[in-house]
Amino acid sequence: MWIAYDELTAHVDGVARQVAAKSGLTVAIGKKAFYRQREMPLAQAYEYAAGVMVGNMLEHDAEEGINAFLDKRAPQWSDR
Repeated sequence: MWIAYDELTAHVDGVARQVAAKSGLTVAIGKKAFYRQREMPLAQAYEYAAGVMVGNMLEHDAEEGINAFLDKRAPQWSDR
């Protein structure tokens, strides 16, 4: 996606707001996994990421996110 220079700040602010609205725990898990798997061979990175995703789904915030989606409401993140 290409964005005109004069629209860049507004776009970056929008993306930052989207990330900030997510579970802090989930974002931290994702960032850690991203940086760790960068140094791995592809097959190992896929295996590692699959394990991270399974672990993430066991966290309280994953349950809250799923329930909020099903209930059509905003999630209340606890970062746990």
